Amino acid sequence: MSPRLAAANALATVMAGKASLGSSLPAQLKQVAPRDHALTRELALGTARWFQRLDGLAGHLMQKPLKAADRDLHALLLIGMYQLLYTRVPAHAAIGETVQLAVTMKKTWAKGMLNAVLRRVQREGTELLAELEHDPVIRVSHPRWLQKTFKQMWPEHWEALCAANNLHPPMTLRVNRRQHSRDVYLEQLHAAGITATACPFSVDGVTLAQPCDVQQLPGFATGAVSVQDEAAQLAAPLLELQAGQRVLDACCAPGGKTCHILEQQSDLQEVVALDLEPTRLVRVQENLQRLGLQATLKAADGRDLDVWWDGQPFDRILLDAPCSATGVIRRHPDIKLTRQPDDIAALVVLQAELLDQIWRTLAVGGILVYATCSVLPQENTQLIEAFLARQSGARQLPINNDFGLEQPCGRQLLPQPDGHDGFYLAKLLKVASNPPVNSYTDVGNKEDA
Repeated sequence: MSPRLAAANALATVMAGKASLGSSLPAQLKQVAPRDHALTRELALGTARWFQRLDGLAGHLMQKPLKAADRDLHALLLIGMYQLLYTRVPAHAAIGETVQLAVTMKKTWAKGMLNAVLRRVQREGTELLAELEHDPVIRVSHPRWLQKTFKQMWPEHWEALCAANNLHPPMTLRVNRRQHSRDVYLEQLHAAGITATACPFSVDGVTLAQPCDVQQLPGFATGAVSVQDEAAQLAAPLLELQAGQRVLDACCAPGGKTCHILEQQSDLQEVVALDLEPTRLVRVQENLQRLGLQATLKAADGRDLDVWWDGQPFDRILLDAPCSATGVIRRHPDIKLTRQPDDIAALVVLQAELLDQIWRTLAVGGILVYATCSVLPQENTQLIEAFLARQSGARQLPINNDFGLEQPCGRQLLPQPDGHDGFYLAKLLKVASNPPVNSYTDVGNKEDA
């Protein structure tokens, strides 16, 4: 299959609201020659990254919009435009091969339309986009609801936030301190001809000047290093791990933070790694095995304590809650297509329920670190403020670091060019045992009554 057609099929599925690229693209890649996998990914991800700009320009150039039944053709047109505006693909190839795919799709009638629009994009696409940039949606290439939300929540940072979301993310590594120091590993990278620099906030972090295949990394197969964004590396140190502690990593997949916890403290009593889906725990086990680490893996809904909790309290808990993923859009640009405004309220309910229930498993005197890869305050500082208001036995602990932006509760990191992803962290201390009732659900029911 042509890489352009494979990318169009994957993107059309996302546009229809049926899947993410993470689930639609692998099936298409199976039909593409291995040598074309990189191009297929670039076309699908790149078009998703600039979707609002490309779609706005396409709407300006087409005489009438395409029907829902022609969503595959719509995706193909945008992929052709992406090649002309954002890649080094020769224009004759971008236009010719894209137009010809209308025949493969059995939509020969569309060849003339595709050719006419793409020719105009070739001639005057850059100038036309500049004229359309009075609309911030087209200027920053984010859906209107998200652009407005960012502007409201981060009035001083929203344009930089959107700009960072549209960049290719850096490749960042976490050095396994059980094997060697970061300085030693930087020397190994240099010897291997790989340029890298130490991360400014994570003492275990290294950012590569250029992404590479993990098999090129010295010692990767034997656990010397793992791929993990710098922001995610900041969670485990906040737990203040000590020997003999029992630790829970809730919502643990794919296991990067579980492994970091074990690398940080080798004499823990036990680490329980909990996740909803058994299939996701397979990846966790693979990461543990490569690093030579051990944890107790459990598949269950974190809210259902009767199913997975043995009643023995944890000294430390990391809750990396399911979220909108608005801090990692540059890694998953199709979030701008798949995420909808109504999703946020539902996620906040889930996050609050998880936090209330997981909190019950924490020992008095224990620390819970709450984390998300979201940049939306309602999932982060506002959620923690509400939790503290209804949990009399909880206290916020200061995060004495200079990363991110200090919030009423916790610290918010916004994505940085050549730096960390968007991420949120809050640190909570349990000072009293669980009250009989005062959960998020209880409060909600009382308010509804």
